[in-house]
Amino acid sequence: MIPMTKSIFIALLIASSSTSVFARLKIPFGEREVLHKVYDLPNTEEFKVEHGNFMDLATFHKEFNIAYFLPLYVTEEPKLVGYDEQSDTFYEIPQNELDAILAAQKLNKDDLNKLSFYTRYGGKLVALLIIGLLIWGAIPSKKEEVESTNV
Repeated sequence: MIPMTKSIFIALLIASSSTSVFARLKIPFGEREVLHKVYDLPNTEEFKVEHGNFMDLATFHKEFNIAYFLPLYVTEEPKLVGYDEQSDTFYEIPQNELDAILAAQKLNKDDLNKLSFYTRYGGKLVALLIIGLLIWGAIPSKKEEVESTNV
């Protein structure tokens, strides 16, 4: 029984690692818009939006990234917006209304409206590390010359 499961596993491994499977794989890169929920507002009539959903606060920014997990740089600084998580839409809030919401909820705008370390700097560090490893791998190592001695 064990040899048969081993052969099935090897066959599946070979089939899944064929080059035709990886030929269609494309790594997305470019600018994208990012919404990140930062505060859950109370579900009251004051914060009700279309379709009976309720609004929360989120940060909205644009970043240039690779494969959705490696942000290289921020192209548009974050700003606080209203966010409907159910329909995945955001709403521009005028500054005076935003200040009123923050004051009513006793929130600090600077604490809510900032990016994480990884979003701001982590992608750059990982990209530099990858480039450094590629350069290091391309440099040939020096082989020590061995002198022959007669005994």
